[in-house]
Amino acid sequence: MSNYTKRTKDELARRVAQDIHDGAYVNLGIGMPTTVANHIPEGREVILQSENGIIGMGPAPAAGQEDYDLINAGKQPVTLLAGGAFFHHADSFSMMRGGHLDICVLGAFQVSATGDLANWSTGEPGAIPAVGGAMDLAIGAKQTWVMMDLLTKKGESKIVLQCSYPLTGIGCVKRIYTDVATLACTADGLQVIDLVDGLTHAELEQLVGLPVKAA
Repeated sequence: MSNYTKRTKDELARRVAQDIHDGAYVNLGIGMPTTVANHIPEGREVILQSENGIIGMGPAPAAGQEDYDLINAGKQPVTLLAGGAFFHHADSFSMMRGGHLDICVLGAFQVSATGDLANWSTGEPGAIPAVGGAMDLAIGAKQTWVMMDLLTKKGESKIVLQCSYPLTGIGCVKRIYTDVATLACTADGLQVIDLVDGLTHAELEQLVGLPVKAA
């Protein structure tokens, strides 16, 4: 393997934020995706929605400025931009299911080459007992993007030919943003959008363990 530098979590969040278009309505899933809120490019209006009934979220509050009555779906304190609003959980799900979100950014345990998503359970004893709103987001948003490390702690690719974990949605993922590459999921399999400096196309295919089409 050649020398290459993985994206840090902040660099990965910045990379995702870079692709969110001006005026987009976006849901950021629990975990790593919430950090995207801190990296929206200056001058770009992105309207962030949270599953628990918030629209118009801003970046994370400064240390010492947290208000635990103002939290996202992952129970993290957030800020509210001018014009932001709170509403009923049912209205939030109507927004998610009704095609009113342009993009949702979710974490994942596995994504298949054709965009199947497994992100709510590994099937292990003691795992999360229910899918929550992930299924509604994955199918309801106009585009579903996944943000994750490419490899598990055991060094296995999270991008697979076929998911072995319980599915959240079928063929719903359009893009996968990882610490080493950005990929598109197409009907014909994976296509590379970009690689980190120093990583070759052949090395990416070796890491993923699947064919990846050139950009």
